[in-house]
Order: sequence, then C-alpha cells, then structure tokens
Amino acid sequence: MTMHEHHSQTSVPLVLVAAGRGHRAGEGLPKQYRLLAGVPVLVHTLNAVLSDARIGPVQCVIHPDDLTLYQACIDQLDHAAQTRLLPAVPGGQTRQESVKAGLEALCLTAGAEHRPFAPVLIHDAARPFVSADLLERAMTMAAHPVAAIPALAVTDTLKWVDEDGRVGGTAERSRLRAVQTPQVFGFAPLLAAHRQAALAGQNDLTDDAAVMEQAGHRVHFFAGDPDNIKLTLEQDFRMAEAKMQAAMIPVTGLGYDVHAFTTGDHVWLGGVKIAHDRGVRAHSDGDVILHALTDALLGALADGDIGQHFPPSDEQWRGASSDRFVQFAVDRIHQRGGRLVHVDITLVCETPRLGPHRTDILGVLSRLCGLPTTKIGLKATTSEKMGFAGRGEGLAAQAIATVLLPE
Repeated sequence: MTMHEHHSQTSVPLVLVAAGRGHRAGEGLPKQYRLLAGVPVLVHTLNAVLSDARIGPVQCVIHPDDLTLYQACIDQLDHAAQTRLLPAVPGGQTRQESVKAGLEALCLTAGAEHRPFAPVLIHDAARPFVSADLLERAMTMAAHPVAAIPALAVTDTLKWVDEDGRVGGTAERSRLRAVQTPQVFGFAPLLAAHRQAALAGQNDLTDDAAVMEQAGHRVHFFAGDPDNIKLTLEQDFRMAEAKMQAAMIPVTGLGYDVHAFTTGDHVWLGGVKIAHDRGVRAHSDGDVILHALTDALLGALADGDIGQHFPPSDEQWRGASSDRFVQFAVDRIHQRGGRLVHVDITLVCETPRLGPHRTDILGVLSRLCGLPTTKIGLKATTSEKMGFAGRGEGLAAQAIATVLLPE
C-alpha cells in the first residue's frame, strides 16, 4: 500500500506551527494573531487548510503565553472546523522544537507513528493564502516514500555577502528554489528525524526538509504557489491586506423588526436599557434595533433570519439579551472570511426619544460590530402619527449592513 492509497481512506493529520513571535512584522501582537481584513491571520489559515475535507486532525502548536489569543481565534471557526482541531500544545524556543512538540502530541492522540504509510503535513500559520490547488498537489505528493516540499524557481539574481557587507560571489539561480509550506512527510520518518536531531543538540534547522536531509533522507519537490506568501515583514501585511480587499465583493443585507408595546417600565434599544412607561411584547428582550441589525447581517450572507437561528419556540431564548444574536451574525461573517464595513439603522417610534441615549447605543453597536462609530449610522424618525407607530402602539427599526465577502 502506498502513502497515497492510505490517506485516500483516512484523514491526513496536519501540524500548524503558530508559536513564533514574529518580531520582524513590527510592534504589537504576534503576526499570526494580527488582523488581516478584520480577521486574525490564524483564522484565515485554519479556514484555508480545513477547506480540504481530507485534512484532520489539526494539531496547532502555540506559544504558552498566547492561549487566550488562540482561543479567541478558535471561537471564530464554525463548529465543524473546531471538531477537527486537537487541543493546542506549547511550542519550543525554535521552529524545529515546536514542530517536534506537535508531532509528539499527534503521536499520542492520533497514533500516526504506528501507521507505517501515514503521511503528515506541516504548515506555517503565517501562510494564510494556501490554495486548494496547492493542498491538492501536497496530497498527491504523499505517494512519495518520505518527503516532498513545495518550491518556486528563484527569479532574482542572488549574491553572497561577506561579514563586511561586500559581495562575495553570485549564486547559480537555476539550481536554487524558494521553499514554502505545506510540506508533506512520512510521519514515522519525520518524527524519528526530529528525535535524532534533538538528541544531537541540533535545534536551529529552519524547516522540516532540513531535518530530513540531516537524517539522510531524500527530499522531493513539487510546484509551489507564488500567492502562498509568508507574512514576515510589515510590508507583507500591507500587500496581503490589499490582496484580500481586491478579492472581495461588497454585499448588502436589509433587516426589519417590530414589537408592540405592553405593560412594563423599560425598553431595550441598541443594547441600552431605557426607562419607559411601557415595555414591549417579545420572547427575548425585544430590542428592535439589535434584531433588525441581526437580520441585516444574516441577509448579507443569505443565511436565513433571526427566527430561523433563534426560534421563539425555543425556551432557551426567553428573555435573552439580543447582543448574543448580533455577535452570532458577526461571527458568521468572519467564518466566511468576510468583513463588516458599515451599518445604517433607523428607529421608527413616537416615544421613547433616541437622542439622550444615542452615544451609549453607538458605543454598544461599535463593540458588537467591531466598527468605529464613524461607520455606524444611527437615526430616529416618527411616522407622523400614522400607522401603529404613529398611534403609539409599538416601535420598529430598519437596518442595512454592508459586508465584504470573498468571491
């Protein structure tokens, strides 16, 4: 049985290296947690690799200080994707030590070391643009006995520089390749090579192909992808942001909600509790602004409506705070690789007045949507004493959301 035959029957484990500090990318969060089109890089990368149903389980290796950041990223994945993730393990001081930690964890949970033909993929969290075609080529190369890596021909002239900064010679670029991930290996040989290197005190090898070469294995090449860039420097993020924006299309969603007044002493509007001489009749807290906004966000995704996801017949939503509904819809946008860029909301009622509470409501909407208040329209109007709102029988809200989604 070849490795290819084996992985066609079972899923292929993947170690995702996300333990680095990324100092060359500039100040702030480690690069795998920095936002790219409004979503952490790690979320983009996980969504990309998990788009191939043959990949899993995924073993993430993270810095021990990043558990909270990591969990926030995992919370943005859909449930099916989360089930394919193993608990993250802490990495080491070097990339090599981190990969070994991931392999050792996989060995315990997936038993891959004991399947003689089992392949494993190794991928860098800072490569969020890995394509389906590149993953397919990696899977195909799993038929090789031990090791295969994606690579690109070098087009620039390369020169050696001595310690004084002077040119010491010119490299023959026809024989050089720029190496990428995901790299594919036989699990057992790779783990053995890592253990051998660790015992020898070698912890500075820059990729797993080098670990395999050091152990005497032959490494094969397959075609890489020029778009599969590794985010390393500040300018890489600027280029990646422009790339993602260019690949997105704007969509809009419309939301509308209405609630009748009933006995009570307050209403909820935009996540703010407002004293009033009446309440509203509703299954949840009856916040027409947040309900309309939720439907606008879901409408932009063509993903049903608030009643479909949170049916009034379900007792768990009785009296529920409506910010949960908005957060759910915003998370759905992120799971699709999208970005919320603007919302516009109009409240229709005779009373209560919006003006005294406008600043507080904008603060709640900004937090829920992840938008500055300059990207949130919030208005109120009456219906000139006409209709149910004009007669003071209830209140209504309309919302429009603008979202950027990948094509």
